[in-house]
Amino acid sequence: MKKLSLILSFLVLMSCGNDDTVNRCNFLLNVGVEVTLNLNLPEFSELMFTSTVRFIPNQGNAGVYVINVGNGMFRAYDAADPNIIPEPCSFLQLDGVNVSSSCGEGNEYSLFTGQSTGDPLPCTLREYRTALSGSNLRIFN
Repeated sequence: MKKLSLILSFLVLMSCGNDDTVNRCNFLLNVGVEVTLNLNLPEFSELMFTSTVRFIPNQGNAGVYVINVGNGMFRAYDAADPNIIPEPCSFLQLDGVNVSSSCGEGNEYSLFTGQSTGDPLPCTLREYRTALSGSNLRIFN
């Protein structure tokens, strides 16, 4: 019985590892996002159509991109590149339904999925929750 407990103790100790990897997905701050868009207003009415994107300033780390992905579903993402330390070039520029940073890495993301359109990256876009109630679209975290 002592041998069994000694072997089990040894196995438990050996299975403990040291994870020295740095979580690179912590570049963006956890800031509050709370905005409601009235889709009946002219500035947001185009969001009723699939693939339409709108930028909402003064929310999140660098603003928020909102896209209609179809079937009454919306997605909202922070406009800062999550794979780059925040700096002016980490603001994501809109190009159709994709966004990209102007930093040297050339990271590009799809607003439909939040994932990189090129080489796999450690972090996807920071997504915020959305809720459609009538003609009001609420974006929050």
